[in-house]
Order: sequence, then C-alpha cells, then structure tokens
Amino acid sequence: MFVAQAHSFAQQARLAITLAWIAGYANIVAVLTCGTTISHVTGTASNLGREVATGEWALAGFACFLLAAFLLGAMLAGVLTELGRRRNWDSIYVIPMAVEAVLLGAFAIGVELHDTRSIETGWPLYAMAGVAAAAMGIQNAAITHISSGVVRTTHVTGVLTDLGLEIVGFLTLLRDRKLGRGLELVEGIRRSKVFRRILLLASICGSFVLGAALGVLVFEWMPRSAMLPPVAFLLWIIYQDVSRPIAEIEPSVLQLSTTGFELPPGMLVYHLRKDRARAKAIHRMPNLLAWIERIDPGARVVILDLDEVTQLDGDAVDELRAALAKLQAEGRALVIAGLSPEQYDQLCRAGGGEILDPTLVCADTELAIARGVMLLERMEA
Repeated sequence: MFVAQAHSFAQQARLAITLAWIAGYANIVAVLTCGTTISHVTGTASNLGREVATGEWALAGFACFLLAAFLLGAMLAGVLTELGRRRNWDSIYVIPMAVEAVLLGAFAIGVELHDTRSIETGWPLYAMAGVAAAAMGIQNAAITHISSGVVRTTHVTGVLTDLGLEIVGFLTLLRDRKLGRGLELVEGIRRSKVFRRILLLASICGSFVLGAALGVLVFEWMPRSAMLPPVAFLLWIIYQDVSRPIAEIEPSVLQLSTTGFELPPGMLVYHLRKDRARAKAIHRMPNLLAWIERIDPGARVVILDLDEVTQLDGDAVDELRAALAKLQAEGRALVIAGLSPEQYDQLCRAGGGEILDPTLVCADTELAIARGVMLLERMEA
C-alpha cells in the first residue's frame, strides 16, 4: 500500500477506505479529550481570527500551535519522502506512516493518562493535541503524495466539494450520452470513470464518518484504551508492507562485454530479481517510475526482463502501465521480456492491454533485444 504511487482506482480506494477512518477516529477522540479537532485546520484558522479580534491571546496562541503542528507534520512527511527518493528506498512512504504511528501512539499514552471526567488543559493539552495534529499532517501529506493529489483522508470539505461536482458531471453524462436502458445502462455506469470517482469520494466520506462513530463507541466502552484500535491497525498495515518482499531491478548480465552481446547505443537491458533470502514468497513490483527516473535519459529502448516474476497482481500491472505511459510520453519504448502467454493474458485482463503493444512483449530476452534493435532503427529512420 505504501510502496509506490497509487496509480489505479483500486489502489486509491484502498488508501481512502483504510486511512480515512483512522483520521475520523483520532479526530473525535481528540474532541472528547482535548476539546478540539486535529485532523483538519479550517475551523482552527477561523477560531484564530475570532480570538485575535476579541483579544483572547491564550486561545489564539493555542490555535497557532495547532496550525504549526499540522504544518510541521506535513513538512516532515515531505522531508522523509524526499529523503527516501534521493536514497532510492523501495518504500519511501512507509517511513512517514511509521512516524505517524509513533505520534498516534504518544497520543494514545496521553489518552490513557487522561481524566475522563474533564477536558485537558495546560501543557498536557498542548502535548496531546500537538502530536495528534502532527500525525494528521503527516498522513494527509503522505497520502496526497501517494495518490498524486487524488485522495485526502483527514478532512471531508474538499471531498464533498469534489463529490458534488462529480455527481453533476455524471448526471450530465447520463443525459448527453443516453447510455440506454436495462443492462446497457448498468454496464455504462459501471465503466464510467466519473461514477468510479464518485464511489471513491463517497468511500472517503463514509470511512471518515465510520471512524468517528467507532471512536465515540470505543471511548464510551474503554476510554483509557480508546486509541489502541487505530494505532494497532496502522502498525499492522505497515508490517504488511514491510514484511512482503519487493523485487529489485538490476542491469542484466547481457550488457556485460563478456557475454558476447554487443548492445547498440541507446538500448539498456534490466532484470527483475527476487530477494534470494525470500525467493519463495510472492514479490511486489518496485516503483517503476522511480526506476525510470534513474536510468540513462539517452536510452531510447529499455528492455525489462520479468523472467523471475511468477505472478502479476493488480498493483504490478498498475506499475507496468504507469511505466509504459511515462516512457511513451518521453518518446521512448519499453520492451517486456520473460512473460509467458498465461502471464500476458493475465496482464491484459488486469488492464495492461489498453496500453501494451503485443509486439513489445517477448517470451525471452534474446528476442526482446532483436525487437529493440528494430525499434531503434525505426526511431532513427
């Protein structure tokens, strides 16, 4: 989930449903213990203006503190993500989410020590609200980055705005295209990107509300341990990301002069390699967009050997499709080698056939190199 960009609708929906409830849950617990919201700062900014106007400087200072904590959380997510990108980490988003889990754990400790008969004041209020707001800043920034601005999970103002626009767009689509009746109407709705976007936005709102409702119920049942469920769940999904191995991309031995192959200039061959220590485990596709950014920009044809890949899941297909689109936009080509007919069919069924040229999929690397030579000659001509 946190390995690479969320390219597909399924990935973005999974992010929204998984994390929006955590934000709604943490936000309502903060309201019950600290008397303030922490997952969004629109109301905090409004309160700041009111308190400055009325001369309530202590309250204004607290509002500034919450704004700064959220901002610092977002900045920290940006720093950690950029650090991971510069150091070529495979899971550049796991670290920010792990820091969020630590901050929410600190907030959980504060809730454990909280007197349920009152609202926090003084330095405990600053400590609890501050770490919770910073955690929400991290989550919002990281998920915004992962989804390329499509998904935001810590507030619903923008989500409801987008949802209203998408609903109008969908109703207009129904009227203008006249999708038909019965089964044709159902199939047209199912395939509509606008309708899928509506489902995504609605899932964010519903997940946030569900999290808030769960937060109230759990706080009434076990107030001192109310934050344990979201912290435990976040740690669990981070563990799932870390424990599942990620395949590595390395230059193929065919590029070595000792192999007898003389690759033409402008062609590079890479091999997808499994983790030898966990070779029997199902591996995930690495971040192919980050890999493309690191390869020689002078390479016009790139060959990726997937011979060790035994299974292509939905996320792997999304990575391949994103890599293909990026290289095509740059006027370059990607030739995929090592795919069996069954794996190619699996790729097409998952949506890869929409952008993948079947002539650029080869069963072995030697044939892929021959295709690459022909492509280079065509490009030069």
